[in-house]
Amino acid sequence: MQRRPTSFDIAALAGVSQPTVSRALSGSPSVSEETRARVLAAAEQLNYKVDKNASGLRRQQSRTLALLFFEEWSPEGATINPFYLTLLGPMVRCCAAHGYDLLISFQQLSSDWHVDYEDSRKADGIILLGYGDYLEYRPKLVQLIERGAHFVRWGSAADGELGATVSSDNEQGGFDATTHLLQQGRRRIAFVGTVDPGYPEFLGRWIGYSRALRAAGLDLDERLQVDADPSEAAGRMAVERLVARQANFDAVFAASDVAAIGAVHALQAMGRRVPEDVSVVGFDDIPAASLSSPPLTTVAQDPRQAAEALIDAILCSIERGNAAKRVLPVRLTVRESSVTS
Repeated sequence: MQRRPTSFDIAALAGVSQPTVSRALSGSPSVSEETRARVLAAAEQLNYKVDKNASGLRRQQSRTLALLFFEEWSPEGATINPFYLTLLGPMVRCCAAHGYDLLISFQQLSSDWHVDYEDSRKADGIILLGYGDYLEYRPKLVQLIERGAHFVRWGSAADGELGATVSSDNEQGGFDATTHLLQQGRRRIAFVGTVDPGYPEFLGRWIGYSRALRAAGLDLDERLQVDADPSEAAGRMAVERLVARQANFDAVFAASDVAAIGAVHALQAMGRRVPEDVSVVGFDDIPAASLSSPPLTTVAQDPRQAAEALIDAILCSIERGNAAKRVLPVRLTVRESSVTS
């Protein structure tokens, strides 16, 4: 049988030392790009495969990242915002390109996920996804920081929040959505989404909404704001509450697409036409947004850009010891739910 090539064979072919081969294959920054390219070319010529388990044991690394989804409880049961599901494919591909495996797990905020994944060394770093109540799991983030854990969150990059974060520009998205509705002649715009510090993403969208109204010379009306989590049931209930409190509204800006779709269903069930009577805008641009009836105008977040930014951030934390906060741009996607002919 033909002998499997070793790092010593690569060293001989590339004209470098065996330790240099090990450093080059592990991605060490101490190796120049020219040398790394020569080593990789030699490894490919010899059909050499890196034993990730063995190399991970030597470096006390698993070469695995843990992606933790936090389940949201609603009247419909445990749910996950569909936007997060659109990140999975790009994240898996990005991990593979960097030589990492991605471990995906569903968690509840009440569980000891911070102990399970960091102390047991199942993963070199943790990526946290889920709206949840930020104030509820903040103490666990403090514990992760005290342990020197590597983690990154998708959420809000507001001052005072813990750890590295990757987020969309929630405030600008809220401003753009509300400005669009104002440009359609709407003046009584309801906001559907929870606006307290425990939900910083929604709070950012509310701040953008409020800024757009003030820029148009309009006062905020507290009757036009209804707390709602990202679920269709919450969107339906929000519209029912607006009607029950006799709030006069001609548009709805929902802080998530699923709530916006629920709002559309509730309006249609009441005999109100969308968009002729009430314009509706969401946030996320999940696949269902373009398939709803009518198709939903929404603030689009780029799932590929978000996924790659999250992986880059956690790898910076693991390999360099730090990761900067990053805010990604958003884009208003106009469809039939907000524009009258």
